[in-house]
Amino acid sequence: MTARAEAPRELTTPRLVLRQFNADDHPAFADMCADEAVMRHIGRGGPLSPHDAWRSMAAMLGHWALLGFGQWALEERATGQLIGRAGFLQPAGWPGFELGYLLARPHWGRGLAREACHAAIDVARHHLGRTQAISLIRPDNTASIRLAESLGARLGERIDFLGGPVLRYEHHWAPPSGPPNHGTSG
Repeated sequence: MTARAEAPRELTTPRLVLRQFNADDHPAFADMCADEAVMRHIGRGGPLSPHDAWRSMAAMLGHWALLGFGQWALEERATGQLIGRAGFLQPAGWPGFELGYLLARPHWGRGLAREACHAAIDVARHHLGRTQAISLIRPDNTASIRLAESLGARLGERIDFLGGPVLRYEHHWAPPSGPPNHGTSG
């Protein structure tokens, strides 16, 4: 059996700690997932119950256990507060290796998702040996479209996914030529 590439379980950026979810995150994550504005473009669209938010956290942890990569919980370094999630998804039947993100509404517009995505891309290149990913974005999610484009993604095809149309943005990166750029990892 060959060893699989694995992503670091924790990273730091200037303003964030990207780490594994834990049980103490549930209240903040459930509040975030109950916000209609936050969840409007996620999955099938619409808020999640606290039970479904718990299942979502458990699925993210399971993704790490099964594949060696996944979504990190985003903790604001200055406050220690859980403010979102970011990282990669590729469960069975998914249309590709997806870079995804979600932030609580009070943290929108501060560049935090972009900061987290840059760290994730660095991990994909240096630790997972990936040179491409996708982002699946609902057509009316202009903020996520702007973020994907600012990360260098280009619009690919429009597909039907999870009950509605999504735009498949494609990210392509050069193979790494030096050490990772993210902060400390463990």
